Amino acid sequence: MKQLLAALAVCTALLAPAQAAGPVKTFRYAFPIAETGFDPARVSDIYSRTLTAHIFEGLYTYDPLARPTKIVPLLAVADPEVSADYKTFTIRVRPGIYFADDPAFKGRKREVTAQDFVYSIKRYADPATNAQGWSSYEDAGLVGLGELRDKVIKSKQPFPYDTEIEGVKALDRYTLQVKTNETRPRLVESIFAGNDLYGAVAREVVEFYGDKIMEHPVGTGPFVLKEWRRSSQIVLERNPNYRERHYEAFPEPGDAEAQAIYAKFKGRRIPMVDRVVVDVIVERQPRWLAYLRGEHDFIERVPEEFITQAAPGGHLAPNLTKQGMKALFTLTADMTLTSFNMDDPVIGGYTPDKVALRRAISLAYDVRKEIQLARRGQGVPAQAPIVPNTSGYDPAFKSEMSDYDPARAKALLDMYGYVDRDGDGWRELPDGSPLVLTRNTEPNSLSRAIDELWDKALSAIGIKLQLKIQQWPENLKAAQSGHYQMWAVGSLAAQPDGHGTLQRLYGPASGTQNLPRFKNARFDAIYERMQAMPDGPEREALFKEAKRIAVAYMPYKVNVHRIVTDIEQPWMSGYRRPLFWQDFWQFVDIDPAKQPVH
Repeated sequence: MKQLLAALAVCTALLAPAQAAGPVKTFRYAFPIAETGFDPARVSDIYSRTLTAHIFEGLYTYDPLARPTKIVPLLAVADPEVSADYKTFTIRVRPGIYFADDPAFKGRKREVTAQDFVYSIKRYADPATNAQGWSSYEDAGLVGLGELRDKVIKSKQPFPYDTEIEGVKALDRYTLQVKTNETRPRLVESIFAGNDLYGAVAREVVEFYGDKIMEHPVGTGPFVLKEWRRSSQIVLERNPNYRERHYEAFPEPGDAEAQAIYAKFKGRRIPMVDRVVVDVIVERQPRWLAYLRGEHDFIERVPEEFITQAAPGGHLAPNLTKQGMKALFTLTADMTLTSFNMDDPVIGGYTPDKVALRRAISLAYDVRKEIQLARRGQGVPAQAPIVPNTSGYDPAFKSEMSDYDPARAKALLDMYGYVDRDGDGWRELPDGSPLVLTRNTEPNSLSRAIDELWDKALSAIGIKLQLKIQQWPENLKAAQSGHYQMWAVGSLAAQPDGHGTLQRLYGPASGTQNLPRFKNARFDAIYERMQAMPDGPEREALFKEAKRIAVAYMPYKVNVHRIVTDIEQPWMSGYRRPLFWQDFWQFVDIDPAKQPVH
């Protein structure tokens, strides 16, 4: 009997930890657009980057509550040591950080070292990677890195990862040194802050999975990929080897919302949820209804057509308030753009007639009507390709970008020979050939509403529009390869410095961030000069000149800065929309006792 009781006691002791762990906390929500993959060097869309931001970790990140934003160490021990000329940066990597377990490591625990960051940076320079973020490193001007890339391109040989270069090297196991050709006062902000693009990647993982690396993300972050049904559902679980990390933040004293979150979560071990399930629901009504049914704990970006139902007049609807839901309203650091392919023989080009065509198209389109009808008031007109909450953004700046003047649009077209020669009601090109524009678009209700507005606007000035409807990833591929005429796309700032947004017009970034493939020597010179300049009036003046060039040539029509409404269910807490980064899952909590079972 004593032996039986002893055995029962042992069993009870063994079971105790599992019982104390409590119920599994699952955080559920939906993406409106499908992901493309999980390799930080290859992805560029915001949804894939949201996923990779929770799997990979960079040297620095953003404080989850501080406004204005504050950069803090993550895998780095402290702020970097920076030379007086802002050309040498020495960063100590925190010891004792490990990658998630993976077959690539052959059963061994794999610690992160400075050499992992050297390798990760070189992957962006490797032409075989086709890294969408290469332009950021190219702009940084790391000594010898661009030259090494050029040699590989010319020789058509594999990238020599073991070749040491002065610009990025490991001084010892935990010390990374980066050197730049020119002064770079904001280098940490531009290439080291944020997890999604600049996280540590292990070389043996990339070599183990080869061309399947997009399917096998292995990082140091709080979550690991568990299941993936492409364009349907992604399941991530708490990384069982994640280090002991606690909630820490520096909210402003007068920020009541942030202070309340911090008071609740200060010192809590993160992540606070065990599992994240992300559904891909492209159609907006099913996504909204899934949230209302309690199938999702959170709806990010309430679809515009349901704003009057969810938050009329900028306040959460009374029926939702009674259920305990909470709404958050944010003027985001983003913009929506209509990109014109500058290499296209019809809509592209730099001659006065081509510029006149794009400016006429812009003048024909009523952005305020889009905000009112399609977006239900969820936005403000944009004046230039610089977004709110970043340097260079001036709310007082006014340009032609937001003007609606169809009479002036018709006059421009007449002046440059875009007239109706055959009397069928549609204008022809100056050489007499048909003027038909193709707009790439997506199969969702918001796109359909905006497409209808564009069709009516261009029909009113005698331009025929046809639509090419396909999924967002296909449109992205077409834009990056230059096989399109017009495409509507959104752009979210990745950092507080507005200079990064100007990369969307920087010539060397053509085919990556620069979707129109815009090339202007004066703009490029301004962009390059601004990189080395300290913040101040002189740099702000260059921002203004860059904006004027963008308006004059119109490679993009910048449409709207969006206002985003996010809503939490009553059993979710801790959310605050990030302004310049994508990771937030580790900072939210779920109460399973209140969460409905589905």
